[in-house]
Amino acid sequence: MSKLEQVYGLHAVTSLLNHNASAVTIIYAQAGRRDKRIQSILDKAAHAGIAVEECSRQELDQRCPHVHQGIVAMSQASTREHHEQDLDALLDNLDHPPFLLILDGVTDPHNLGACLRSAEAAGVDAVIVPKDNAVQLTPAVRKVACGAAEIVPFISVTNLARTLEGLKQRGIWTFGAAGEAETPVYQADFKGPIALVMGSEGKGLRRLTREHCDVLVAIPMAGEVSSLNVSVSTGVCLFEAVRQRQT
Repeated sequence: MSKLEQVYGLHAVTSLLNHNASAVTIIYAQAGRRDKRIQSILDKAAHAGIAVEECSRQELDQRCPHVHQGIVAMSQASTREHHEQDLDALLDNLDHPPFLLILDGVTDPHNLGACLRSAEAAGVDAVIVPKDNAVQLTPAVRKVACGAAEIVPFISVTNLARTLEGLKQRGIWTFGAAGEAETPVYQADFKGPIALVMGSEGKGLRRLTREHCDVLVAIPMAGEVSSLNVSVSTGVCLFEAVRQRQT
């Protein structure tokens, strides 16, 4: 039997019901709350035949010691979480040039959640991360992602350098973000099949990852701050690619 995990928060649970309701086994709702957003979730659950158990705020806090917003779903592992063998199948089935986001060792759940949210908004085909020394799809990540974790395929790979080589063999250009790069992100050509590669908090891209990128790009900085948070940098790079790909 699949291990159950908590999905909590209004956006995350709504997206789970919209995209993978069959994985939900039960929903715990705060007793006495019947605002519009909670009621919408309960209606979706009833339509899908999912059991709902009402709990006091105290009981819900004990079940889920996070900012749950009065709603917690118990779910089997998300169908959006894939392994490296699924990457080839995903790429084979695309009917447009691939647009991928690779995160090289992001460890903070809030940063990963924010990156997933930006990736979904930008129309990214998949987010790829290494299995080791990187945060995976935790309940905290899903909460911050505001539903994006149930939409964007999330692929965890054993060897990121090997994955980058495989993408190159498919004709996908890999662009690594590095503060010292000479090419500004706004001068890079993101119109074709691409993968944007972002480094971890603080350390940036690992040496081997950097060496496997086709091009290194930098975000021009006009102020005294030397770098941006990885989720902010990811948003800047993704939407520069979106701008180019729409022209």
